[in-house]
This record gives sequence, C-alpha cells and structure tokens, in this order.
Amino acid sequence: MTVIEELKKIVADIPSVINEKDEKYSFEILIAERKAFLSKKKLIYCAQFHVHEQEKEVKFTEMLKESGVGMNSGIGDDGIGTGFGFKTESYNTLSGAREGNIEEQSDLFGKKYNYNFDFGKIRKSFEKKTEELGYKFSYQITSMGL
Repeated sequence: MTVIEELKKIVADIPSVINEKDEKYSFEILIAERKAFLSKKKLIYCAQFHVHEQEKEVKFTEMLKESGVGMNSGIGDDGIGTGFGFKTESYNTLSGAREGNIEEQSDLFGKKYNYNFDFGKIRKSFEKKTEELGYKFSYQITSMGL
C-alpha cells in the first residue's frame, strides 16, 4: 500500500470523508454546534495533507473553523433596514485575531462551545504512520494551502 492509501485509512477510521484536489487531501469533522433563536453556529476541525514523494515527506496542517447561519436585523450597508434578513457567514481561525496553533484556537473556542475532541490524536496518528513508512512528517500551522 502507498503512503497516501495508508493515510486515507486513518481518515476513514475517524470517520470522515476525504477530498482530493491538486494532489492535496483534506477532511473535516463537525466538533460542536450552538443553536440560538433562529441561528446556528458550527465548529469544524479541518485538516489537510500533501505527500511529497521526491522528498519522502508528508506535510500536514490543521485548523478550527467556525461558521454560522441565522437571522439578522435586515439592516444593509447603507443603514436602511427592511425588517428581518437572513445571514450566512463563514470564517476561519487563520485570519485576524484568531491566528495561532490549534491548541490556542481550541482554548478560544472552548469558551463558546462545549466539546471534547482530541485533535492531537489525529495529528499523532498521521505522524506515527508517516514515520513507520519511512517518510518525514512536517506540521504546519500557518496555512491550509500546503
């Protein structure tokens, strides 16, 4: 089995669906949800890996992403409102004030959500399998664009 097939097995055991684009593999796991009056927010664990065969290296990155959907006051950018509106937003933890490693991100989101998710276990599984197969494991925290 190739290193990619072995790493895909880790994702299948989580369970999660793996996506492939430009030889980069990614997956997401819903960690927590918050529901309030006419709105819903989700906290999602996102990870991505890329196998560099020539260097015998696997690059791995992860982050927490929060997205929300719900009602707003219906006031537009011009200050004029129509009553109620519907709002969808998505933002990740790698922009603005939310930058940092996943442990710092988890501390931040732990104040808003109740969850018990061991993201370190996933990273360690990838690292262990990578090294067992004779590849170097590189962990990156700054970009999902390996």
